[in-house]
Amino acid sequence: MEPEQFEALMMYVLVGGLICFMAFIIWDLAKKSKAGRLGTAILFLGLGLCLFAFLAKPIIGYFIELARDIPH
Repeated sequence: MEPEQFEALMMYVLVGGLICFMAFIIWDLAKKSKAGRLGTAILFLGLGLCLFAFLAKPIIGYFIELARDIPH
């Protein structure tokens, strides 16, 4: 396996693991603070929004590049 392939694979594996760990932290925070269903949803929405932005950035960039390649 080439180092570039290993780095790309580990990027997805480790960042995916970090995202799962952060979701566990938010869930644990909601559980320990006895937030209830609405509070848990607000915690996931507020704190999980940064995770969504991190995941959405490459997808949006892909679509921008795709639109740039379309002849007008």
